Amino acid sequence: MLVSIRIGEGSPAPGNAAAVRVAIEQLEQWFAGTRQDFDLPLQPLPTSRGTELRQAMMAIGYGETLSYGGLARITGSSARAIGQICSNNPFPIIVPCHRILADGGKLGNYSGGEGPKTKSWLLDHERRYSGRTLL
Repeated sequence: MLVSIRIGEGSPAPGNAAAVRVAIEQLEQWFAGTRQDFDLPLQPLPTSRGTELRQAMMAIGYGETLSYGGLARITGSSARAIGQICSNNPFPIIVPCHRILADGGKLGNYSGGEGPKTKSWLLDHERRYSGRTLL
């Protein structure tokens, strides 16, 4: 079971457990543009509500985006709660919080790598392989 993924310099060396090897393989496929969804054992969240919000975020399709408010309406939550689950997301890319945008299509913040710069790169990557135009 995976407990977290880190992006960027200073990230610890990956372990050698089976789940880590599978995660590396699936991430390599994602970066190569041959994978759009992940099938990995993630550490469960402590609350059922957090699990519902994570699942809703994972349901946003590859190459698609949604606003914090839009996801809040879908889940019966608040934009603030969506922002909190995004900012505390231990699985960037796998749980695609980079697909959540601020109002008007603004990038907003991103907890992985170099913040908005990394978020922009991830969205551009998905745009390139999906053929979609992201807002």
